[in-house]
Amino acid sequence: MINTANGRFQRVSLRARVTLLAAFCVAGVVGVVSLGAYMTVSSNLDEQLNLSLRERARSAVIAPRVNNNVTEIPGAFLAAGDVRIGLLNVDREMLYPKGTTAPPWQEGDLEVAAGTKLENLWDDPRSGFRVISVPYDDDRAMVIAQSMGPLNTTLGKLSVVLFVISGLGVLVAAVAGTAVARTGLRPVQRLTEATERVAMTGDLRPIPVTGDDELARLTQRFNAMLVAVADSQERQRRLVADAGHELRTPLTSMRTNLELLLASERPDAPTLSDQDKAEINADVRAQLDELTTLIGDLVELAREDAPQVVHEPVDLVEVVERAQDRARRRAPADVRFDVRLQPWSLLGDSSALERAVLNLLDNAVKFSPPGGVVRLELRQVGDGSVALEVADSGPGIADADLPHVFERFYRSSEARTLPGSGLGLAIVKQAAERHGGAAYAGRAPEGGALFTLRLPGRP
Repeated sequence: MINTANGRFQRVSLRARVTLLAAFCVAGVVGVVSLGAYMTVSSNLDEQLNLSLRERARSAVIAPRVNNNVTEIPGAFLAAGDVRIGLLNVDREMLYPKGTTAPPWQEGDLEVAAGTKLENLWDDPRSGFRVISVPYDDDRAMVIAQSMGPLNTTLGKLSVVLFVISGLGVLVAAVAGTAVARTGLRPVQRLTEATERVAMTGDLRPIPVTGDDELARLTQRFNAMLVAVADSQERQRRLVADAGHELRTPLTSMRTNLELLLASERPDAPTLSDQDKAEINADVRAQLDELTTLIGDLVELAREDAPQVVHEPVDLVEVVERAQDRARRRAPADVRFDVRLQPWSLLGDSSALERAVLNLLDNAVKFSPPGGVVRLELRQVGDGSVALEVADSGPGIADADLPHVFERFYRSSEARTLPGSGLGLAIVKQAAERHGGAAYAGRAPEGGALFTLRLPGRP
């Protein structure tokens, strides 16, 4: 039953829930206040009636007596037209004015007449009177009864007024809750419309922000998310466009060479010499290598773009040594490596760091002249991080190319004639940023390029 009610409540709109909540809260507060007011007024009126009865009884007892057909009666009998009054003796006889009605009495009034009780105050539900009895003289009690009709009428009118006021308060609270919900939830409605717009059209325009409350901050965070999604889409679009452009050249060249080889096999086609076939085969193999490298870099770049939580302890010296061994095997024999390493460890992805270091070393080997030296140094810097420097003795990086060397598929004019995909340094930058570091490019004292990888960690 409770789960069904909760399910139905959850299906109600947020605006309706806010309105109902405001109405229920106000209804509860008004109900408590009205009940408190009613009880306070009822208690005060009840106390006033008791005080009035006691005062009447005291006045009746001390009032002078008059003669009524040789029978002496209290003079209060003649002035008590709004109450019932009488004298009750211990023999259960009630003396009251002619033409009036005797007041109700009970056993407690007899106890007052007998002198064993000083006062008896009670309500008679049958007649609707409140009755008080006080000692009058020996063996008699003065009994006075006053109707509770005016009191009940006043309380009835008060309950009607409080009920009407409570109803109006709840109604006003519901209207105010609706207005507050409509005004307060307008940013939420804009967010809902924006999410629906994004889902249906892919439009990532930000939402206007007004104010500085929680909903405004939520809208700002949503706009930041839209900007991040738009940036991600733009980077994906550029990656696909650049990859398509880079893949088109080797594929076109490979297709041309293969079509030439196939055409030479036709009976009526001119034959190719063995030297020409060897050159075409060499070109095809080179293009296949280029495609393999490019696809591998694209896969690595896509893996680096994926969000991953890195928690593996990494010995950076071991990572650098493995990358150096791989680079040394692929480098020409006349290229030397000058390596200086200091112990360093961090939490990270060892394979991603090894790939980044290998890319820097391969890049340095590619631009080093015959007999050149590749300097590899791992040293601690003053801010509690480590600097991994890779320098070559090649021509260096032009000033115009320095701001763009870490961009995807960017290749300087000098590097266009050399093998490569233009993604290696982009992979280096992403690996550094993924580990909380950064990558920099500059000029080495040797005259060539200098790449620095800054990473956090500890010695």
